Amino acid sequence: MNLQECTDAIRAKVGDNSGLNAVLKFDCGADGQIVIDGAAAPNTVDNNDRDADCTVAITLENLNNLLTGKLDPVTGFMGGKFKVSGDMSLAMKLQRVV
Repeated sequence: MNLQECTDAIRAKVGDNSGLNAVLKFDCGADGQIVIDGAAAPNTVDNNDRDADCTVAITLENLNNLLTGKLDPVTGFMGGKFKVSGDMSLAMKLQRVV
């Protein structure tokens, strides 16, 4: 999946209310970013870079693997497949959106 396909997949999973009540960003480096604004009502998912309460630095390939179930969020984090900065409690809610 490319960035837009990942964005669409996350948007479909998030729906109008992710329960995050915060802003979560997937930073895929040069490929771009996906931002979930779980503080807005209804929630929004877009590719506009902005500050986030929690940022997940991840390759687009690993994000694809998360979204398709090939990579478990806990295993991915523990194995260094992605890094988390900011509010770690939001990172624990990743399974709600991937």
